[in-house]
Amino acid sequence: MKSLEIFALGALFAGQGFATDVLKPEDLVAKIKTEELERNLWNLNRIAQENGGNRAFGTPGYEASIDYVLERAKTRFGPEYDTTLQPFDHLYNEVREISLTGPDGEAVDVVTLIYNPGTDDGPIKAPLIDTPVDDTRGSACFEDQWEGIDATGKLALVKRGSCAIADKLRLARAHGALGVILYHNNAGTPNSATLGAESYGQIVPVATITQAVGQAWKASLAAGEEVVVELYIDAIFEERKSWNIIAETKEGDPNNVVMLGAHLDSVQAGGGINDDGSGTSLLMEIMTELRYYKGYANKVRFAWWGAEESGLVGSLYYTSTLTPEEADKIRFYFNYDMVGSPYAEYQIYVGDNEGDEAGASRLFSYLEAAGKPAQYVNFGSSSDYVGFLELGIPSSSIFTGASASTDPCYHLACDTISNVNLDALTVNSKAAANAAAEFALSLEGVPRRRNDSSVNPRSRNAIRREFLKWKRAAATAATQKSCSHASDNRI
Repeated sequence: MKSLEIFALGALFAGQGFATDVLKPEDLVAKIKTEELERNLWNLNRIAQENGGNRAFGTPGYEASIDYVLERAKTRFGPEYDTTLQPFDHLYNEVREISLTGPDGEAVDVVTLIYNPGTDDGPIKAPLIDTPVDDTRGSACFEDQWEGIDATGKLALVKRGSCAIADKLRLARAHGALGVILYHNNAGTPNSATLGAESYGQIVPVATITQAVGQAWKASLAAGEEVVVELYIDAIFEERKSWNIIAETKEGDPNNVVMLGAHLDSVQAGGGINDDGSGTSLLMEIMTELRYYKGYANKVRFAWWGAEESGLVGSLYYTSTLTPEEADKIRFYFNYDMVGSPYAEYQIYVGDNEGDEAGASRLFSYLEAAGKPAQYVNFGSSSDYVGFLELGIPSSSIFTGASASTDPCYHLACDTISNVNLDALTVNSKAAANAAAEFALSLEGVPRRRNDSSVNPRSRNAIRREFLKWKRAAATAATQKSCSHASDNRI
C-alpha cells in the first residue's frame, strides 16, 4: 500500500478548492451519474481480478482498494476534505486448500467459510453421522438436538440455516465429531459466511456442500448405509493489519456531523462488487460532487470500513475508540451496504431510537417519489450500523437484499461488475445524496443521541468485549500454527 506521505505530498499539488455554488439537495442529486458509479465498480472489479479474485481484509486486493479511495479522497480532494487512515490489527484466516471426497471416491464441490480451522494432521477420512433437522430453531444448534448422538470419531452431517453456524460446530466438537459436513438449506451454490475470529480454538473443521448432495447422503444414512467421506483443509491463521478510511469536509460545524459509511472489503470468495463495491461507489460519488458546494452548516464525514466481512471489525473498532464527546458530535449515521443487488428490494432500516426516523423517512420518501417500492424494516446485527446503534446514535440504512432471490451471487466469485443493478445503485445513490445534503444544511428535528452526556457503559463494554475476544483469538493463533497441516495442535 502506498504511504500516507505520498498522498500528503500529492495533496499539496491538488490545487485550490473548487466549491463555488451554495449547496442545494436537488443540485447535488443531479450530479450523481450512473456512468461514474459504474466507473468505480469497474476499477474495483479490476483490482479484484489483479489480486487473486478478491479484495478481502489482509490481502493485496484490500490494500489496492485503500489506495484507490485514498487517491481521490486525499490526493485529489485534499483541499476540500481532511482524510485519515485509522489502522487496526485483526486475526486473518485463509483456507489455502479445501477438498471433500465422496463415498465413491469422487470429488465433491465444496465451499469454505471464513475462520474455518484446518485438518491439522492431514485429511480426515471418517464415516458420516446424521443429525436431526429443525428448520424452526435451526438444526444442531442446541444441546437437546444432540441427545443420543455419538459423533466420536465421525464427521457430522448437518443442515445449514436459522442459527449461527459456529454454534453447530461448537456442539459437534463437544460431542466428539472430527468435523462437520454442512449441507445448504437452499438449492443452488452455497455462499460463504464468517464463523467469527472469536470461534478460533472452539470449533471443528467444516465443508459446505449443496443441498442435493447433502440430502442424498442423508437418505443413504437413513437406509442404513455407511457413508465414508474424506475432508481436507489447509488453513492459516495470523494477525494482520487493516485500515478504515475517514474523510470529512473542511466546511461545516465540527460539533454537528452527518456520517455516511460503507465497507470496503470483500469476502475471499469473490471481488464483492455489489457487496460492498456498490456502497463504496455511492460514497465516492457523493464525496466527489459535494466538494463543488459551500454554504452548509454541518460537517459531512465519509467512512470506508475495513474487515466488515470478518465480523464488522473496522466499524466496531472505530465506535469503540470514540470518546463520549466525539460520539455526541455524530448526529446521524447512514450505512450503505449492498445497494445494487440484481433483483433489488428497497429496504430502509429503522430501529427503536426515535431519531432513526428522521433519516429513514428522507430515504423512504425519495425512493417512493422515484417510483421504487420502498419498505421499512428493523435493524439486524449484520452490518456496520451495529456500533452506532449501540452508542445511541440515530441511524438508518438502505439495503437491497442478500438472498438467493435478490442476489444469487452473494458471497460468491460471481459477485463481479455484471452482478450490479445499475438502476438500483443510481437511485439509491441519489437518495443518499439527497439525505446527506438536507442534513448538511440543517439538523432541525433530529434529536441528539441517547445518553448524550456519556456513552452507555453497557454498550461500550459490549463493544470492548468483542475486541477482547478477537485479541485472545489472535494471541492463541500466534502461539500455535501458521499452517494447519504442519502442527500437532488441534483446533
